[in-house]
Amino acid sequence: MDGLDVERIRADFPILQRLIEGKPLTYLDNAATTQTPQQVLHTIQEFYTTYNANVHRSSHTLALEAMELYEQARENVARFIGADDSREIIYVRNTTEAINLVAYSLLFGEGIRMRLQQGDEVVVTVMEHHSNFVPWQMVRDRAGVTLKVVGLHEDGTLDLEQLKGAITERTKLVCCTHVSNVLGTINPVREIGQLAHQAGALFLVDGAQSAPHLPVNMKEIGCDFFAFSGHKMLAPMGIGVLYGRREWLEEMSPFLYGGDMIANVTVERATWNKLPWKFEAGTVNVGGAVALGGATDLRTGQHLEGAVGYLERLGMEQVRRHEVELTAYALEGLQKIKKVHVYGPRDPEKRGGVIAFSVERGDVHLTAQLLNDEGVAVRSGGHCAYPLADYLGVEGTVRASFYVYNTRDEVERFLGVLKHIVEHRLL
Repeated sequence: MDGLDVERIRADFPILQRLIEGKPLTYLDNAATTQTPQQVLHTIQEFYTTYNANVHRSSHTLALEAMELYEQARENVARFIGADDSREIIYVRNTTEAINLVAYSLLFGEGIRMRLQQGDEVVVTVMEHHSNFVPWQMVRDRAGVTLKVVGLHEDGTLDLEQLKGAITERTKLVCCTHVSNVLGTINPVREIGQLAHQAGALFLVDGAQSAPHLPVNMKEIGCDFFAFSGHKMLAPMGIGVLYGRREWLEEMSPFLYGGDMIANVTVERATWNKLPWKFEAGTVNVGGAVALGGATDLRTGQHLEGAVGYLERLGMEQVRRHEVELTAYALEGLQKIKKVHVYGPRDPEKRGGVIAFSVERGDVHLTAQLLNDEGVAVRSGGHCAYPLADYLGVEGTVRASFYVYNTRDEVERFLGVLKHIVEHRLL
């Protein structure tokens, strides 16, 4: 098996000891949100009991300490994703807000280079989450931009030839998920970015399902924007990140306006703050940022571990290997259950730890509920990817998704419960 000490890891997650309907919890809904380890829960509590203050406003001790922790966390996040400069890290609520920030900034941009306008093209894929699809529909409708949607091969991988044909000299932006939240497909983002840049277009990556699960490096990917959420990688809800190349962020217009994002305001006009604060209007989620990135009190030496520090201790290569092995075992087992159809690549090396499936003549929501009755938590429905569901010709699927605290025994239990449901309860 892999190099992770999963039993030790599980001890950090008290929620995994819960019983559901009297059965042990088997939590396989990690693509929706992950659980939070005690170390990060301690950081949240310690921040609010010891350091809680607003940042970039006051000069009292608490405010200065909170600001130091907040900016340290930003530096740690930058290191985690291989960004050159912590000023390229913008705190947001989640991936959705990060992508909307880019969309609205390009819609209302002050300079021609960083503004989408009539005649420009935006290219997306049909496997996108709504968060990387609907904002571009909005831009299309408001600015007269042409929105092009690239399809898939039968195995759920992206049709790169169709993508190459969709990118033209009019293409201003290419958007692509790194890992599909339904199919699990890992897209060749480095190659896609090169195609975009050869045409003079910007490249945005939805990293919500990749940053938590496999090593990511902004220099290696070569993207202009990369968005991800803390709650999908052991941090609390309400904190996320937009990475943007500094040269573009300098040119872009702010998304939100108000406190802290300004340099100066007069009755006549306002000027904007330096990066990254130009894009962080109002009171920010300081505690969430520290819980995501982690920090050290320079006065006392107390270390507050964040989610990225926890993952770095495990090693992202080990995290990835663990998920490949669980996914391979699950795929093999699912294909042995009659009437079960799996979507996406069959090769576990080409997909993340996400498996969507359906049961012949079985309702996906009923299947998920019956699994829950046995303590197995999965998701059912369209998974915020309705265009993909339409493309696949289904109303929805059941989705199981794995993370660092899941075990082979849990996968085996999931398969056994599902087999019993298919053979005896979905008749």
